[in-house]
Order: sequence, then C-alpha cells, then structure tokens
Amino acid sequence: MSQLSLAFDASLLIRDEQGRYLPATADQILAAARKVIDLKVQRGAAFTSPELVKEYLVAKLAGFEHEIFAALFLDAKHQLIQYIEMFRGSIDSASVYPREVVKDALHCNAAAVIFAHNHPSGNPEPSQADKALTQRLKEALALVDVRSLDHIIVAGQRTVSFAELELL
Repeated sequence: MSQLSLAFDASLLIRDEQGRYLPATADQILAAARKVIDLKVQRGAAFTSPELVKEYLVAKLAGFEHEIFAALFLDAKHQLIQYIEMFRGSIDSASVYPREVVKDALHCNAAAVIFAHNHPSGNPEPSQADKALTQRLKEALALVDVRSLDHIIVAGQRTVSFAELELL
C-alpha cells in the first residue's frame, strides 16, 4: 500500500537519462503542457468559440519570459490548419513583419487567421503599437482575401480579445 502512496506525491516528476525520476521544473511542466495541447488540438480542429481559442492560446503562450507573436491559420470553416510561432522578441516587444505573415497565410492556403501574442508583464491590455500592428496585418491580409478574425493577448491566465473589444 505504501508504494501506491508514492505515486500521489505533490510534485510532478520527470525521468532523466539514467531512468531516475526527479521533480520537474516549471519550464519542463510548461513545455509538457504545450505538447499535450498540440496533441489535443490538431489540424482540423474547429475553433467554435472564443473561449476555446483563448484556452488553447493560454496553454501555448503563458509562462514565457519574452514576447512571442503567433498566428492560427484557419480554413473557411475556422478549422485549424497550422499554429505558427512566427516572431520572438524581448521582455516587452517583438518585431512583426506583415510580409512574413502574408507569406505563411498563402503557404497554408488559409482563409482566416487569428493573431496572438503574450505580454510577459502580466498586463493583457493592448498597447497603441498592438492596435496599429493589428490594423496593418488586417489590411495586408485583406489584399489576398484572408480574413483577420481576432488578435488575442495572453498575460498569464488572463486574455484580451480585440474582436470582443471591437478593435478589429
């Protein structure tokens, strides 16, 4: 009976190269969670509600100490074609190039896109730079008939949706 109680220890464990189990670090737990979310939400998964999208993006972007700009490329039925982490920045900014977003949208043959990035500061409110970038991306993608559905900012477990704020 005592052997079973060991399996319910309060910490999560990982196996090292020698096969020993050691307590997992926060970064290892987050990396494992990102792998699980990739298995749970695969190509063809339908994003049928803003809450499902937010849950997915929190799992993908929360916990990073630097900004990451990502895009969810979707088909005409808003099913996932591909999630791509496109740009990596510093603790408070990331350079995003609309040309590269358009190239990836065309490569994926996407009909729609949802932009996302994290705010390591913990404040999910969009900056003026976030708003201007979103408008530039929307205009660039509209030229090739790709709809911009939303831009979601992830700050820990909190999120802000441009669509819900009527900024898109």
